[in-house]
Amino acid sequence: MDDLELYEENEFETAKDAGKTMKRFIGSLGKQRLRLFIVLLSVAVYSVLNILAPLYSATAVDVIWNRIKEMRALGQPFSITWEYGGHQIVILLIAYLSAAVFYTLQSFLIASFAEKLNYQLRGEIAQKLHRLPLSYFDRHQTGEVMSRVTNDLDKVSEVLQTGLIRMLTSVGTVVGSVVIMLRFSVLLTVVFFGFVLISVLITSIVSKRTLRYAAERQKAVGKMNGMVEEAYSGRMIIKAFNYENTSSEKMHATAENLARAAEKTDFMMNAVMPATRLVNRFGMVSIAILGGGMLMKGNLTPGTFQAFFQYMNMSSDPITELSYMTSSLQSALASMERVYELLDEPEMEAEPEAPKRIGHARGAVEFSHVRFGYNKKKPLMTDVSFRVSPGQKIAIVGSTGAGKTTLVNLLMRFYEVNGGNILLDGVPAREMSRSDLRSHFGMVLQDTWLFEGTIAENIAYGKPDATMDEIRAAAKAARADFFIRTLPNGYDTVLTNDAENISIGQRQLLTIARVFLCDPMILILDEATSSVDTRTEIEIGKAMKALMKNRTSFVIAHRLSTIVDADNILLMQNGNIIEQGNHAQLLAQNGAYAELYNSQFA
Repeated sequence: MDDLELYEENEFETAKDAGKTMKRFIGSLGKQRLRLFIVLLSVAVYSVLNILAPLYSATAVDVIWNRIKEMRALGQPFSITWEYGGHQIVILLIAYLSAAVFYTLQSFLIASFAEKLNYQLRGEIAQKLHRLPLSYFDRHQTGEVMSRVTNDLDKVSEVLQTGLIRMLTSVGTVVGSVVIMLRFSVLLTVVFFGFVLISVLITSIVSKRTLRYAAERQKAVGKMNGMVEEAYSGRMIIKAFNYENTSSEKMHATAENLARAAEKTDFMMNAVMPATRLVNRFGMVSIAILGGGMLMKGNLTPGTFQAFFQYMNMSSDPITELSYMTSSLQSALASMERVYELLDEPEMEAEPEAPKRIGHARGAVEFSHVRFGYNKKKPLMTDVSFRVSPGQKIAIVGSTGAGKTTLVNLLMRFYEVNGGNILLDGVPAREMSRSDLRSHFGMVLQDTWLFEGTIAENIAYGKPDATMDEIRAAAKAARADFFIRTLPNGYDTVLTNDAENISIGQRQLLTIARVFLCDPMILILDEATSSVDTRTEIEIGKAMKALMKNRTSFVIAHRLSTIVDADNILLMQNGNIIEQGNHAQLLAQNGAYAELYNSQFA
């Protein structure tokens, strides 16, 4: 499941415990509380000015209207003076300008508040991810973790900048408007609420269908996204098997489903506003007729009449949009809840208070009665013990799932053992800091990983301060220098798009050069030569032999021909070592290793 699908899945979710999440959110504001307080104060002032301005406009209009009637009775031309209309207009202008200033202020501050909070939470998540054990990433998909850092936080930021301000100003505006409308005329207010109720019912019905259709559309988008990604990544296979037509047909069918779902969603979203506005217009016409009659009878003044219409316009839209704003806030709370769930995940075992250090490792390694299981109730290793002397070459072999990579992961403390001890030069790994322990290892993984940057930067990944001479020396040792110099920009060639501009074998040579540069005392080679051709493998073998001299090395390989010179071979099965010894000894035993070796050369 990719990021988009996860976003779509969580788009309409609500928080499991909204109260607890809100309380924690307020508690995590920290230095942002003052900024939020100023925002809330600005919202309050803006709402008061926004409500009082129409009320004062009623006075201004009545003053001008009465002056017009007075001057007409005297047969004199009407003109606005400072006393009659002038200062009232100036006060109104000041009120509206002040409201605009406070609205701008709150918009600027809430944007700053939201982004600073977003930055703070992203920093907390980044630190948290470094403290999480690998078992967490085994249980959670990459897209799920990325969704917390991107989609969820972006949604919270968006709602804070738009939904929260709209909600607060709408509540203040509606409450204030209704109070003043009731003061003007109870009858007209009751009629207004009658039509508002109809609008709310329409909005509620339509919003439920809209959310359902939108969820269908998002699923269709996710499926389309998955198919596009699949077709792009597997484009060579599709062409090789002449699958273009079938793939195109599936893509067209998915696109048609997306179009139908989008059509329904867009129709519902575009239809709701005209429908509610039509109802509101009928309400205005009805109120205009009733209010006009009251105006003719002298029960309403012209100023009050126009002010009532202003309050109607100010409060009708926020009331009908209330369900959308509520859904948006609930969705943001759900996103915030998921972020907190990530921040509450159990962390790696704490580092020792006074960690032991090894200045220059000799390379002696010992597994002493090690027990381990990814699930403690289902142990994988029950009693693994072996010793490695400095400079020895240890081969780890076995079928897929036998526990080869698990053994190496325990050695690097990617996982913590459930029992027993792993020692480096006689020092328990648990009594060392992880960074110090790993500084003595060089690792070449089965899957090559190169980041976007130059070849030189990729080789120097483990030693950023390396000189170009050191980088070239490492590349030569890994037999990578020749192909690098044949590239247009040599060591300055930029690797992009998962380093697809070089071959798989060349990528692996670069990861090997990366280890050469770090010059560690212990090497871990996980299928190190599985993706290179025979000639390149022979060259790498020569370089590796020189590199492994006086260094401890662990080699994981399926091809037993590459490890016949190993000092000790560990044959693993179901997480445990079932045979160990050198090549000749294991062949002489005529056991599982001999059977595996003979099967490869039968």
